[in-house]
Amino acid sequence: MTAKICAADSVRTIEEFEQDALRVAGAIRERGVGLGDRVMLKAGNSASYVCVLYALMHVGASIVLVDQQEHQEETRRIAVRTGVKVTFVDDDTPIYQDADPVHLYELMVAVTDHEPTEAALDFGAWGELPDGLIMWTSGSTGSPKGVVKSGASFLRNLQRNADQVGHRPDDVLMPLLPFAHQYGLSMVLIAWLTRCSLVIAPYRRLDRALRMARDAGVTVIDATPSSYRSILSLVTRKPALRAHLADTRMFCVGAAPLDAPLVGRYVAEFGLPLLDSYGSTELGNISFATLDNPVACGRAMEGIRLRIVDEDGRELPAGETGEIEVDTPDALEGQVEEDGTIAPAHATGWQATGDLGHLDADANLHVLGRKFAVHRMGYTLYPELIERKVAAEGCPTRIVPLPDELRGSQLVFFVEDEELRDAAHWRERLCGLLPVYEQPNKVVVLEQFPLNRNGKPDKKALAVLAAEA
Repeated sequence: MTAKICAADSVRTIEEFEQDALRVAGAIRERGVGLGDRVMLKAGNSASYVCVLYALMHVGASIVLVDQQEHQEETRRIAVRTGVKVTFVDDDTPIYQDADPVHLYELMVAVTDHEPTEAALDFGAWGELPDGLIMWTSGSTGSPKGVVKSGASFLRNLQRNADQVGHRPDDVLMPLLPFAHQYGLSMVLIAWLTRCSLVIAPYRRLDRALRMARDAGVTVIDATPSSYRSILSLVTRKPALRAHLADTRMFCVGAAPLDAPLVGRYVAEFGLPLLDSYGSTELGNISFATLDNPVACGRAMEGIRLRIVDEDGRELPAGETGEIEVDTPDALEGQVEEDGTIAPAHATGWQATGDLGHLDADANLHVLGRKFAVHRMGYTLYPELIERKVAAEGCPTRIVPLPDELRGSQLVFFVEDEELRDAAHWRERLCGLLPVYEQPNKVVVLEQFPLNRNGKPDKKALAVLAAEA
């Protein structure tokens, strides 16, 4: 079976795709981008995105990945902070006025008649860069941070991943995830490392994704729990769609907590469990359930250790709940400081995660969740960080997340406004400041936040109001 890269508008063998990436690499070099130069890639999932990503790795650029939906001004701040030389975008990317971006489509068209000057892609020089990859993540506290990873450590982590999960050259992977983030990017590069097929499907249009799964013979799907709920809903309403997944041998899941009833429904419907996983942008992929061990988030990958500690840092025995700590050689190199310098992370030895969980008697990891984390539309969000972001722009806000089976969470924004301007006014302001996945489902205007005995906004009272709203 010949491995292919399949998108909605193109199908290329992996060999043809490699030649395309080499052509693009030549064009990128002609634009003055070389080894160690910092560039930004901000675009939606597409074959062009993957092609340019591979080309930038081949050139040896330091790649700053930014979510396509990130607000223009935040994009500008990231660009200034990281000192990017060139920005690569697609036609749907919000970009600040003076960015002078390179459009992926134009780049691809311009090289169609070029002949590659090299025989094969080589990521060796990129791997040697300590800042080969910079992924922007909010974190639970403080301002958004650029997580700096070396190319080599990132690829080593993905090889551990592929080895544990059991990806094969005859697999057809379909990640229903944004490629600008840890999980989606992992699958794009695992397809290359394994030399297997990759399907680039519209992860927000799951009906179309299922048709592509049928046509390409998809064997492995990676998605969030909310996407799996939507897939199940589609199959329930239209039973004929079930056959579209007939070739699938693994349903892999991550990026948000997974509930047992959903796993049970997949076993009943497809005879396969949802295989959960655990990882983070800072520490990389850590543990995976597998077909021969489909328990919780499975065991830590080869070369990585897990333990559970109490509040005093004492290791806890199997079955007891505490904070998850990880010892991994694949951790971040550092973080981008406000002035653009890289602060070394010194991420060796045991690293605290801020996540709660326990290990069972067979060393399988059971993750219980992260304090104050909200999982929504495939993203992990931190309401307090969003509050600080909009407050800095004159929108005093408190956010209450409500569970939503389809999207993961709904966000109710409470705005404190003595003038009691209407909700539409504040919704317009907030949506102008935030990317789509952080925007409110509901806006409630209050003359004053309810306060608790300490004079702080009363979260319990706001939760009651949110439920009523």
